[in-house]
Amino acid sequence: MMKKSNLLVLTSFLISFSALAQTAQTAPAGDPVVATVNGIEIKKAQLEQAYEQNLMFVSDKVVTKDKVLNDIINREIGIKKAKEAKLNEDPVVKAKMEDVLYHAQISRDLEKKLQAILVSDKEAQDYYAKNKEYRTAHILFRIRVAPEKEETQEAARKAVEVYKQLQAKPQLWPELANKYSQSSTAPAGGDLGFLPAVKYAPEFFKAINGKANGYISPPIRTQFGLHIIKVLGVHEWKEVDPAIYKKIVYDQKRDKILEDYFNDSRKGAQIKINKEFLK
Repeated sequence: MMKKSNLLVLTSFLISFSALAQTAQTAPAGDPVVATVNGIEIKKAQLEQAYEQNLMFVSDKVVTKDKVLNDIINREIGIKKAKEAKLNEDPVVKAKMEDVLYHAQISRDLEKKLQAILVSDKEAQDYYAKNKEYRTAHILFRIRVAPEKEETQEAARKAVEVYKQLQAKPQLWPELANKYSQSSTAPAGGDLGFLPAVKYAPEFFKAINGKANGYISPPIRTQFGLHIIKVLGVHEWKEVDPAIYKKIVYDQKRDKILEDYFNDSRKGAQIKINKEFLK
């Protein structure tokens, strides 16, 4: 069996030829054969379609029919080699193939509903009124995904100690952030800049939402560790890019469609969950 990293490189390379795969449709009657490779015919209509698709993307090489034909030939040779090596039976490749099937099924079932999603200016503004764009800084005490009890306790002890120092002397923030924060932003005083709410961990945003400039939070736990957070600013609607927030509302509507879709799909599925393993 190939190493997992090599397989991922291979599958990524093959996926880059997905546009070519889409052209392998039933050719019209009388469609001339441009080339054959290992007995497989490449028809003129297939080449023309692949050529047009390639012209839609920026490339560091001039797009010619010769180049596109060579790409199609290379793809056929690669698929033949992969089948001979039985890569389709490798667990990593099978997982990739199943991902393609999964997304293809969703696309087929929901394409019309997703294309019908519309987001008004008011919807974007209503969302923003509850989820404003904050500029924050943080002091991060990292905790591993599966930490030892002592590691968590030590991080909590140090975070509380630093928080108490900041309560007494808020002006020490730059110094303490640079000294204690385990974030790449530490040299800049932990400054994260302005970010939309969706860019923060949920616990992080909940801790700052509605808070005034200068507010310093007690230690907050997220998946990354413990954070002491300082609010540095907040944007009003006129200061942000509306397109960003229309996209966020679009994503929420899309996610609701997906949620309803899977809730309906689950009705016909046999599902058993052993909750004791979720603790």
